[in-house]
Formats: sequence, structure tokens, C-alpha cells
Amino acid sequence: MCGIAGIIYRNGDGAHRIGRDITRMLQSMKHRGPDSTGFALYRSPGQDLVLRIKLADANTPRELEFADDLRRHRGEVEGRLRAAGAVIHSIDAANEYSLTVTLSYHGDLKRLADHVESVPRAEVLSVGHSLEIVKDLGDANTVSAGYGLYDYFGSHGIGHVRMATESDVDISNAHPYWAYPFSDVAVVHNGQLTNYHQWRRRLERLGHRFASDCDSEIIAVYLAQKLQDGSTLEDAMRESLEDLDGVFTYMCVSEDALGMAKDELAAKPLVLYEGEDMVALASEEMAIRAVLDHEIETYDPHEGTVMVWTR
Repeated sequence: MCGIAGIIYRNGDGAHRIGRDITRMLQSMKHRGPDSTGFALYRSPGQDLVLRIKLADANTPRELEFADDLRRHRGEVEGRLRAAGAVIHSIDAANEYSLTVTLSYHGDLKRLADHVESVPRAEVLSVGHSLEIVKDLGDANTVSAGYGLYDYFGSHGIGHVRMATESDVDISNAHPYWAYPFSDVAVVHNGQLTNYHQWRRRLERLGHRFASDCDSEIIAVYLAQKLQDGSTLEDAMRESLEDLDGVFTYMCVSEDALGMAKDELAAKPLVLYEGEDMVALASEEMAIRAVLDHEIETYDPHEGTVMVWTR
């Protein structure tokens, strides 16, 4: 079933408790997806790049050499980043299997990500000047507390609660998905794509990699290819309605925008609120009401709709 949620504040000052707000929205929809929770959160862009990297899964078997492997792999990740030409400013660990790396880098992001992912089990979850993707097993409150997201201040973000139906319960198959190798773009999705394998083969031939077996990742990588080809975010999303088959509603975020797309059948729900200072959308109205303390009016976007808001 799954649930998706998003907020963008119009004033763009980056001083909103976006981590807390997305947590509240997602926790209110826990019944739609108890397996994993994910966030794509945006701060005001800086000069440095931020990489979110996982070294293992929350449910990876803790064998005797597990801790030693993680220490060795962390060292290898640092070495591969430097070998790619990055200057590392800081490395922080939210837990034993995830890293946040802040660095300076002016080269090809695909090369940087591929260097990191040549380390066994390592996966780049996001790359951006303002984007950070956090996802893990458990409900929204559990993940938010584990990664300190209640104190994350920013301008906009999206989130996802997942009920696994066709792929494993792990971090790789949790949403959101980074639009590899395009910085600061991420996607959450509710639905099913019926031409998943066709598009995966096509995008792999163009040099893209996939970290999961989840059909939702196709949307992120599809949009990355369109952006690389010169499309605007809104144009890329409109083209996706022609190219991607199935029943789906998805949200896409970039450094300064939040967008939604609903397929021609409109079978997957989405509720929208537009206020003077913010826009909020979610699979259920109760998620929007979880962050607003006044009476609101909402509406359901029509089938075949693409909408984009900027901060």
C-alpha cells in the first residue's frame, strides 16, 4: 500500500523544522507501511557536497567479523573518495552502518559514487549540496529518533512509509531514491510500474546503476536521464506520464522545487493543501493535519496531473 508525504515552505529561508514535520506526517500513516521509513530533506545549498552512505543493513547478520568489516570498509570508503579527487572535511556516523561525509569535489558525480560503491556492501544513498536521504527499517518515529531528524531544519522534503510487496525489506529497497548520478534530486512513489524491466534495461545501457530491485527506483533514474539530456524537472515529469506504464503517484524533489505526478488512471491517492506560506501533500489528509493546527481545505489532483512548486 505505502504512503508518501511532502512539504515545501514558500519563503525559502531554510529555518523550518522539516525533519519533525515529515516525521509527524509519516507516523500518522504508519498503517500504510510498517516495514521501513525514508526521508529526503533539503537545507539551503552550501558549497560542499554531502554524501549519505550505508555500509550495511540494519538486518545484516552480526557475525563475529562484522564490526571489523565495517571499520575496514569505512577506511576503504575514505580512500576511494580521496582517490576520486575529493577533499574530505568531515565524516559522521549516525550508527554503526551509516555515514554522512561532507567534502569538496568538482568532478563527475557518477565516478565519485562508483568509487564508493566499489567497496563491498557500500551504497551511496544521496549526493547533494542541499539534499540528504535518510532511510532505515522501522516506523517514522524510530528512524527519526535514530538519526536525530527532529532537529533537522530546512526548506522542503518528502518521505515514504513502505509496505514491501515485491522486494526485500532492507535499506536498499526503502524509499526515497536518489536520482543517480544527478545531485540533489530524489523520488518517492506509491504504485506499480508494469514496464519496469524494459526501462531498467534501457537505462542500464545508458550507464546507470540500480541499487535495488524496486520498481520505484526506475522513476528516479529515468528523471536523472531526462535532466542530463536537458529537460526541466517539470518537463521530465510530464514525459514520464507518457513513458512509464502502470498505476502510480509520485513526488520528486530538487534543490529548489517539489513536484507531484499522477498517472492517467489516478488509482493511487494524493491529497493536496496549498497555503500562503507552504504546500503540503500526502496519501491521506490526516498526514497534512498532523502538522497544521488550523482548519484547512484540501483537494485531490486530477488524473494525468503534474504540478511543481518552488521555494
